[in-house]
Parts: sequence; structure tokens; C-alpha cells
Amino acid sequence: QVQLVESGGGLVQAGGSLRLSCAASGDTLSSYHMGWFRQAPGKEREFVAAITRGGGSTYYTDSVKGRFTVSRDNAKNTLYLQMNSLKPEDTAVYYCAADRAPKLYYTVSYYRSQDTYEYWGQGTQVTVSS
Repeated sequence: QVQLVESGGGLVQAGGSLRLSCAASGDTLSSYHMGWFRQAPGKEREFVAAITRGGGSTYYTDSVKGRFTVSRDNAKNTLYLQMNSLKPEDTAVYYCAADRAPKLYYTVSYYRSQDTYEYWGQGTQVTVSS
């Protein structure tokens, strides 16, 4: 099974940028659909972005479209989330998640659901100051 470790979080001013990484070990990342989720204080964990196994399709929640970009480097076994134009409301713990499913593509709702993903990282804190 795959193990996931996030990094790259930190404190940034509004309007700034961060790039999160999710390093995978124990298995080949190309076998997994990957997602990013976040949980703000006092709120439920929510979907942020997802990318299919081969990287051919990406999905975003509306609040981050045009600001965040999810990508993957299967050769490096690493998932990324480039976050630009950060806002205070982006403050949260960010988690990467992996789904080892056989098909190349599924519906958007499949990728948005936390129940889809079998493996989760420990999270990395992102704090955006105003």
C-alpha cells in the first residue's frame, strides 16, 4: 500500500503563493488517482482538487479555480498543489489522498468524495494572513 507525506505548508500573506508536495512511497503513484482536501478550524474537511492517474484530467472546487493548480510527476512519485493569490479563507490543514482504482476516468462526483480515497497523508498547515 502507498504511504503519503505532505510538505510545503507555512505562513504566507494574502496574495502570496505556496506549493504543496505529496511524496508517495511503498507503491507506484501512477496506479492512483490523487486528490487534495483541506480542513479549516471548526469546519468539515472539503474537496480542493483532484487529478486522474495519468494526469489527463483535473478537477477543482469553485473557490480555487484559476488560483490553484494540481499536477503530478509520476516519475518522482510526487503530487503537487500550486496555490497562487492565496486568501485568508484558504487557511486550513491540507491533505493529499490516493485512490487505487482500475479505471482511467470516473465521474467528477467520484473524485470529489472523501469516501473514494483509501490512503491519506498526515496533513500540512497553510496559514494565510490578511
